[in-house]
Amino acid sequence: MRRQWSISHDVLNYRPMLVFLIGLLGNAVPSTAASERYTDSHLHYVDFFQRSDGLKALLEAMDHAGVGRAQLMGLAVNRKWSTQSSHPPRALDGDEPVLYWYSATDYRLAAELSRVSPEVRQRFYPFISGFNPTDRHASEQIAQLLALYPGLWRGIGEILTRHDRLSQLTEGEPARADHPALMAVYALAGRHHLPVLLHSNIASMEAASPRYLPELERALAEHPGTTFIWAHAGTSEMLNRQHGRLAWLNATVAQLLARYPNLYVDLSWSVLHPYLLDQQGEAREPWVALVERYPTRFMLGSDLVGHFAPMSRMLNGFRPFLDALEETTSQRVAQDNFLALMGESPASDNDPVTP
Repeated sequence: MRRQWSISHDVLNYRPMLVFLIGLLGNAVPSTAASERYTDSHLHYVDFFQRSDGLKALLEAMDHAGVGRAQLMGLAVNRKWSTQSSHPPRALDGDEPVLYWYSATDYRLAAELSRVSPEVRQRFYPFISGFNPTDRHASEQIAQLLALYPGLWRGIGEILTRHDRLSQLTEGEPARADHPALMAVYALAGRHHLPVLLHSNIASMEAASPRYLPELERALAEHPGTTFIWAHAGTSEMLNRQHGRLAWLNATVAQLLARYPNLYVDLSWSVLHPYLLDQQGEAREPWVALVERYPTRFMLGSDLVGHFAPMSRMLNGFRPFLDALEETTSQRVAQDNFLALMGESPASDNDPVTP
């Protein structure tokens, strides 16, 4: 005989189990605003071999980290396994140019997002990344993708230029921010109101000076109607290892933000250490002051590449810096500023800038 449970007694006694089950089910639906702490503004669906943990793992990592919504892109290069090696290579080892531009990364991302529910899909802002930034056909190829998947793409990038070892290992001519092929891409982005996520190191491995800054400034100046997000404020892990902290970077970023209202700065990855936080893990005051001066122009992301378990650790690593900001600024940097570029944020359009 089946037992008839009493709602007033038995169900209430099993309340902890019900809460647990509801929590599990919650992972299958979009997160609620109350649980959101971050918007991930820099996230790659695949790694340098075009492999991925998949959307299910990504959604689980986002919910665990408190990421409500995320920018999402493929990776513009793929790592070749040549006949010279009997074992599969690691991502960026070796000395020969063995990375090649890989356009299928965008088609895979579009296919993956087409298979999920609208509620899940609306948590992502897909960017087009799979094109050769030194090919003058690039803008035409991007236009084709926009036509093939109308309404899907929300931006362009990460465009990889001046990326130390990655640039050295990529086949073909070096990409630079002011390459003629990219100038056409920026013009197209402006016409379609698509922000551009651009990786352009500010310095070279050989010298701790802003060697590549003129290339970035030329792109910004000639395309005032295009929104640029400067990945990692022009830094990289290898630049940090080679030169340490560039003492002039803070002042240079401040000058760029004052000069170019179409410029935004992505604080992910190599900016946290040694720029935002000192050796004791405390927020550096010059960077706190800079972000407070331009509270709507900075954003942060995990910069994960295809493997998502570290998302919570990566984003929570910014907490000491975020906590040093005014509460409203912290909210903007952690969540609202990227969403504002997508037209979906309560962040104010009035940036109190004092040149």
